Amino acid sequence: MAGSGFGADFLAELKRKNDIVSVASNYVKLEQKGSRFWACCPFHSEKTPSFSINEEEGIYYCFGCKESGDVIKFIQKVESLDFMDAVKFLAERAGMEVPSLERADVRQKKQQLKERVLSALDYAYKHYMENLYAKDAKKAQDYIKLRKLTRRELEDFKLGYSKNWTEIVEYLKGKGFTENELIQAGICAKKNNRVFDCIAERLVFPIFNSFGECIGFSARALEKTDFAKYKNTAETIVFQKGKVVFGVQFLKALKQQQMLDKIILVEGQMDVVAMHRSGFKSTVACMGTALTADHVQELKRYCKNIYLCFDNDGAGTKATLRAIEMFRQEDVELKVVTLHGGKDPDEVLNNLGKEGLQKQIDAALPYMDYLLAYLQKTYDNGTAEGKNKFVKNALLEIKKLGDETQYEPYLEKVREISKVPLDVLRRNITVAQKVKEPEKEKEPTVPTERGNEKATKFILAALLHKKEYVDKQIDYPRLLEEYAKYLEIIDQNKPLSAIFDQENANEDQFLMELVNYNFLGLGGEEDKYFKECLWKVAEQNLKKLQAKLNEEYKMCEDVDKRMEIARHLGKLAQQLKNKSLEEFNVRSSR
Repeated sequence: MAGSGFGADFLAELKRKNDIVSVASNYVKLEQKGSRFWACCPFHSEKTPSFSINEEEGIYYCFGCKESGDVIKFIQKVESLDFMDAVKFLAERAGMEVPSLERADVRQKKQQLKERVLSALDYAYKHYMENLYAKDAKKAQDYIKLRKLTRRELEDFKLGYSKNWTEIVEYLKGKGFTENELIQAGICAKKNNRVFDCIAERLVFPIFNSFGECIGFSARALEKTDFAKYKNTAETIVFQKGKVVFGVQFLKALKQQQMLDKIILVEGQMDVVAMHRSGFKSTVACMGTALTADHVQELKRYCKNIYLCFDNDGAGTKATLRAIEMFRQEDVELKVVTLHGGKDPDEVLNNLGKEGLQKQIDAALPYMDYLLAYLQKTYDNGTAEGKNKFVKNALLEIKKLGDETQYEPYLEKVREISKVPLDVLRRNITVAQKVKEPEKEKEPTVPTERGNEKATKFILAALLHKKEYVDKQIDYPRLLEEYAKYLEIIDQNKPLSAIFDQENANEDQFLMELVNYNFLGLGGEEDKYFKECLWKVAEQNLKKLQAKLNEEYKMCEDVDKRMEIARHLGKLAQQLKNKSLEEFNVRSSR
């Protein structure tokens, strides 16, 4: 595994000055029990604390969602940062300078590009804002008047205007940016050897991350066009649509002010602007793409109360159903707003005002109630076929709740709608089956030979955690040949938290199981269990070697060689009989 690009001494000092307990206590309420600190996990919803911090080793582990790491990984997760930015965050907190990474060429170039891209985007959005007030921006100004946008919204959302195909190109070149950097930033594209503004002659919506940095643009056409009404800039080193939430910077500010009681998720940028104008400050939108798992994780990090407020049309209904499936396994309080008096929130506000929309938000249905109402509308309960389809699909949705204690109130609702007796519904839900989707193949992250994996895992974990009962006479590289990369990590003899300095360490599931191995439950007989595990693995290896030598004996025609193999086979047979580890002793290794 590749290193992080930083020196081990710097990372060790960074972690020392950013004690994981001190850092984590800014995000979760910690309680010390014995040698560990416990809290409700900040990465998934739970009522009973399963998030554990080992202060001595400088690592955390959640027994619920299995997230683990060091203080750098914690900041990456909780602040949605990449490794480099998490290091900078902690270095600033500790008053440390981040060392130059001149030797880490690839990482250095990537970071330099990221900084240049962010700088270009910063200049661009501010210039677009200035353009909005220019004399030749009448098209944009007329549209703003039409949508009743005030100076407050323009300033809050940093709205701007792209005058033409070349103006921003010349402006940014004048600031020292190359054409290639403008393309890398997604601001411009190149065609027929000509660089041009990707969002020319459109109203510009800058897109910000949670730190208030501009990372891209979405732009609306102001006249009829053969192209899409809304256009996003290309994905870049800082902007991936499937991860970006429009308006996330406002959520962070509200949470810091302890004023975030719910998140309202709408479809478009103009809906977000209109909602903010009317006082619904916690409204956000995805970037013109279907809701993704990354969006879900980003939103629930800020608030567990989510309101879906999508357009009142067929596409909006489909988006709502997809979003319910994305959220329902996340243990959030999910509700659905059914709009009337307009196709989207902006229209509802224009037609019914803030109070009219507030009533609809207050009347939002818990997602299961919405699903049952949707199914009732979809299938005609006046016909036998329609009733059958309604009941079947309703039971499938109820069964997805998982917890049988939650079934009863919804079964009662199905009974009220369908008139099917409750005992029949209870009986049928036990056989309701969800259609299984084909499982995707996963690449193995550990050796495919798993016969003695439990024993092997205990041995490796004991070595990694430097347990006193480890037998130092064993040649572990020979005993555990297939696990050489893990033995190399163990031989480095570094603190456990240093493992997370290696890129992609968290993606190695087997390694994470070793780091977070639970040694409890052995009743003080760890020494005995370790010896049993050693023999179990050794026995399998001896039998493999025995089978191999038997084949060699059969094929060998040299008498002396056959006698040598026979002697070795006899020795192996004796070791198997006596449960001897002699073959794997350091002094016996060949």
